[in-house]
Amino acid sequence: MRAVQILKDDAGQRAELTEIPDEDIGDGDVTIAVEYSAVNFKDGLGVTGAVPVVERFPVVAGIDLAGRVVEASAESGFSPGDAVAVNGWGLAVNHNGGFATKARVPAAWITRIPERFTTWQAMAIGTAGYTAGLSVVALQQHGVKPQDGPVIVTGAAGGVGSVAIALLAALGYEVHASTGRPAEEAYLRHLGASTIVSRGELSEPAAAPLQSERWAGGVDSVGSHTLVNVLSQIHYGGVVANCGLAQGLDLPGSVAPFILRSVTLAGIDSVNAPQTKRNDAWDLLAAKLDADLLEQMATTVPLGQAAKVAEQVLAGTVRGRTVVDVNA
Repeated sequence: MRAVQILKDDAGQRAELTEIPDEDIGDGDVTIAVEYSAVNFKDGLGVTGAVPVVERFPVVAGIDLAGRVVEASAESGFSPGDAVAVNGWGLAVNHNGGFATKARVPAAWITRIPERFTTWQAMAIGTAGYTAGLSVVALQQHGVKPQDGPVIVTGAAGGVGSVAIALLAALGYEVHASTGRPAEEAYLRHLGASTIVSRGELSEPAAAPLQSERWAGGVDSVGSHTLVNVLSQIHYGGVVANCGLAQGLDLPGSVAPFILRSVTLAGIDSVNAPQTKRNDAWDLLAAKLDADLLEQMATTVPLGQAAKVAEQVLAGTVRGRTVVDVNA
């Protein structure tokens, strides 16, 4: 099978397009003919080694995949021809991932793609979009309603941000989009953002533990000072769903928003989320994500370009989503 493999040796960590014997595909009870993968922030970390997310070498890159079942055990619950996706779990960490023409995975990792979506659309959503779905579901479950006030989405022009804006706007929320790329204003407004907030307003150390209340909730994929500033400006009883660390892993702030404004910080894990949470997110995406907007926020590249795009995603220079056609 053709694959992009992550290697590590004395020369450092790198990704190479190569061919791997079928017998080295990996363990699992379901074999999938992969049609598409997607490029996510974590793929950039894995390809470059900027953060040590890869646990074994060599490993096939790509934390996402979508395709059709070609072989499955009787106990798996899947049959040849089923359209399926895998997001996260051990892909590209300790198990061969989705930047390949074939994959074998445990049945417990597999999500059935909603009938509304093609395999391409499932990867245009991918881990970033599914994470946005988890985040929006968390806001809803914590009681943040459209009438409570505007919500903020940080890292707005990225994959998580793009899908989060589209979902929130479709649900009737007033969406404020924070970005460091002014040229993307028209794109963000087209997705449904009503107000653009400059990254610089949020990315510097917070001026005070509590600032003027601006938002009823938020979806944050940035962390660090940005998350601290967002928390300090959330309405009393509001909620922020954090799912990323683009600015950093640190949280250099105060407990004041939590104990004086009863703000909730909801952590979002997409990698090991149980299937029930995954289904909730995918159900929301199937019900509310506009297919035309999804197509406009995604581009498609061949397998040979996947590693380069992963580096660009890590650098924050890629708009929206990038789908990988593994057979191209």
